[in-house]
Amino acid sequence: MENKENTASTEENARPAWMEDPLVKDIPEKKMRFLEELFTSGHGKSQKEMMAFLMPMMKKAKQEGLNFTPQEMNAAIAAIRKHSSREELQQIDKILEKSRQNNSH
Repeated sequence: MENKENTASTEENARPAWMEDPLVKDIPEKKMRFLEELFTSGHGKSQKEMMAFLMPMMKKAKQEGLNFTPQEMNAAIAAIRKHSSREELQQIDKILEKSRQNNSH
């Protein structure tokens, strides 16, 4: 079985492994590009930086008419988690926890 996770490609249009995951195959390309930008730009940011970064990104999504269904968000998060390091998983968990706290107010 081929392991796509560790193949670093220098191709300009190479997609991250999570974007090729079957979990996200039904998410429209425009939404996938937005998620890729979100994930790539947010990579390595602290939790505080990430929250400051997320607000304008979510506004941008709204302006572009990108509304994610709960199924799309769950699929994207699951695919990203599947292809993430332990440190990335911890960061994802913190961001999701903070997001849930903000949405419940």
